[in-house]
Amino acid sequence: MFRPLELFIGLRYTRAKRRNQFISFISTVSIVCIAISVIALITVMSVMNGFDFQMRDRILGAVSHATISGINESVQDWPRALKTAEANPHVLGAAPYVETEAYLSAQHSSGAILRGIDPAQESKVVDIGQHMVEGSLADLTPDSWNIVLGKELALSLGVTVGDRVTVVVQELRATPMGGVPRMRSFHVVGVFEMGMEQFDSGLALVNIGDAEKLNSLDGPSGIRLKLDDLFNAGPVARELADTLGQVYRVQTWKDTNANLFAALSMEKMVMFVILSLIILVAVINLISMLMMLVTDKQADIAILRTLGATPRSIMGMFMVQGVLVGVVGIAFGVGLGSLLSWKLPGIIKWIEHTFNVTFLSPDVYYISEVPSRLDWHDVMWVTLLTFAFSLLATLYPAWRASRTQPAQALRYE
Repeated sequence: MFRPLELFIGLRYTRAKRRNQFISFISTVSIVCIAISVIALITVMSVMNGFDFQMRDRILGAVSHATISGINESVQDWPRALKTAEANPHVLGAAPYVETEAYLSAQHSSGAILRGIDPAQESKVVDIGQHMVEGSLADLTPDSWNIVLGKELALSLGVTVGDRVTVVVQELRATPMGGVPRMRSFHVVGVFEMGMEQFDSGLALVNIGDAEKLNSLDGPSGIRLKLDDLFNAGPVARELADTLGQVYRVQTWKDTNANLFAALSMEKMVMFVILSLIILVAVINLISMLMMLVTDKQADIAILRTLGATPRSIMGMFMVQGVLVGVVGIAFGVGLGSLLSWKLPGIIKWIEHTFNVTFLSPDVYYISEVPSRLDWHDVMWVTLLTFAFSLLATLYPAWRASRTQPAQALRYE
């Protein structure tokens, strides 16, 4: 017999099955329930992480990590601001831009954000060029009056590459009849698709020089930045704001999309709390199994007490069995949950193809595929939470076993 005694007897009770088929069955059910709850929690957390990552990736593919803008419509001394931003070690790329609201008209009409860009520098801050369906951003040359539209925006306007679109901006032009909004005819040279309705149906790109002329600006309205770590955008923005001075305003992607990402974070937290209750329900089976085991082993407990076992040792014996059941369930749950999270996108595609169903319609949702991104920090928290619940579940049954009185337990034996 090896030591410690509590571990030896606890493992012996776990392996003994000849007289405890029902208790062994309940123990197996407890392991299965804990494993299923861990699988569910890990899978749901992975899907939530996938959606969060896809949303960040697609949004940051069209907007920058941070922007520098001026108090007025254009940035004062923007070359100096651009050099100052590029000198920061955390800034990987910087590009000037002009952005304004516009009204686009062709066969149909629609409002959109008109963004003037420098095609040579745009790839430094965003990856719209990688999502071109037709044409290229390189076609947005100065004084060409070319335009690139989002796919949904082009469909709503009823235009394709080669057609013309009339763009009307808020800037007024003085005429004998009074102020008239500025307008200009643009030639459609490209179409992009980001996979998000916000950009595909509401964003149009032109050359930055054409945008400045159309809006009567003498410079860009801001500078867009790409950082080495998007989660470090806040400190970098504060550092740039202190360096540039009060005539500049620095905003991050968290400022412009704060509500969306706050909602995603809150949803993930709520789902974690709700699914944690499933683990709690699964642990109740563990309590039931241990209580039945304590009742079944009353005579054994009494004999051990007469041989000198302390209440603490008796308590440890039953805690060993309960913790062992929890650990086995956690091990199966983490293994199968991680495997399911890894293969989930492929499984969903197979189900959609086999049964001819669509879970996320591209016409309704921003993301048309079920994403999954396994985060080992989430796996660690799920493992620790489940182990803590399993450990707490053993306390009361083990305490009841330690309170067994040998004389009463052996009276009718």
